[in-house]
Amino acid sequence: MRATTDWGFARRTRVDVGEGLASILALSGATDLISFAGGFPDPETFPTDELAALVQRVSQDPAALQYAPTPGLPGPRAFLADRLETREGQRPSDEELLITSGGIEALELLGKSLIDPGDLVLVEGPTYLGAIMAFRSFEADVVAVPMDDDGLDVGRLEATVRERGRPKLLYTIPDHQNPAGVSLAEERRSALVEVARRHGFLVVEDVAYRELGFTEDRPPSLWALGPDVVVQAGTFSKTFFPGVRLGWAAGPAEVVAQMVNAKQNTDQCAGALGQRLLEEYGRRGLLDEQIDRARGIYRSRRDTAMSALERHVGDRATWTHPHGGFFTWLELAEDGADVARRALQAGVAVVPGRPFFSGVGGERNIRISYSQASEERLEEGIALLGPIVRARA
Repeated sequence: MRATTDWGFARRTRVDVGEGLASILALSGATDLISFAGGFPDPETFPTDELAALVQRVSQDPAALQYAPTPGLPGPRAFLADRLETREGQRPSDEELLITSGGIEALELLGKSLIDPGDLVLVEGPTYLGAIMAFRSFEADVVAVPMDDDGLDVGRLEATVRERGRPKLLYTIPDHQNPAGVSLAEERRSALVEVARRHGFLVVEDVAYRELGFTEDRPPSLWALGPDVVVQAGTFSKTFFPGVRLGWAAGPAEVVAQMVNAKQNTDQCAGALGQRLLEEYGRRGLLDEQIDRARGIYRSRRDTAMSALERHVGDRATWTHPHGGFFTWLELAEDGADVARRALQAGVAVVPGRPFFSGVGGERNIRISYSQASEERLEEGIALLGPIVRARA
């Protein structure tokens, strides 16, 4: 007989955001479904052949098999600083850069470093579910600021700050946003940085999809515009491969120093082998080649998804037209959770919109990810989804 015990789990772990990331990840890996659920890169983009040779080479270096310094190994840090200087026109100093174990760890470390229970944290509405979970785990008061087709509504942001008071931080995904698929208009970027300076709060810029744009148009990053008030949180999961679990944080030296302290009692360091693989791969120009190939693949899948939605859904819903990234966001005439449930019964996995909001919102939305499904599966899945959307629209 098993004892029934109340283990007294910490309040900060009781995060209610629907079924959460675990269920989305499970749907993404299901083999009996056409899954548009998770924001997974396609394995077709992974550098399997090149990695086999690099692993053999890099594993001869004892430093690659040892613990790394908490901020990261010197070589990979120099590679990342060089890359940021080339891509963003801004080079972080040694004190302004930290290599993390993926992008989500940067959010965790920022939470540990900055958030006390009850602190105000602003996010976009909708936003990345993992960010809501991360900030709520530190018992933050997470409040959503509305978006439109040009990204975060900076006017509404300032109004929210005046009404609610200075937030501890604002979290934003300016490029090819998850889940909405929209990007922050260039004129709003400088305005957002100025709002942060005027009111004295930190902006956390998640650039997970920034390098996966489908055109050459590349507005300045918030970090390049405001390195004094912005922490850029990035990941190589979408551009290199997720199994390496590498990301970065670049921002004000005093914030990064506190994140380093927090990392020492989180996971101590990002994996040294992955850091060295990234450095060697990137220095050879292979990362840029991989990203270019991936952009072409995802652009073609975006086009297929848009065309299929026009044919099979038509005027029964509206959706965003992303210029990069993995997602389109549908607004329906009925409950998104019900559509997602009926789609699952038909063999198609989509994510209802509600979990992407802190507070009210998303009840009539669903998110479709076109990144991992082949063009044939996109066409097949959206053809199955169409009658479900049309049935009660």
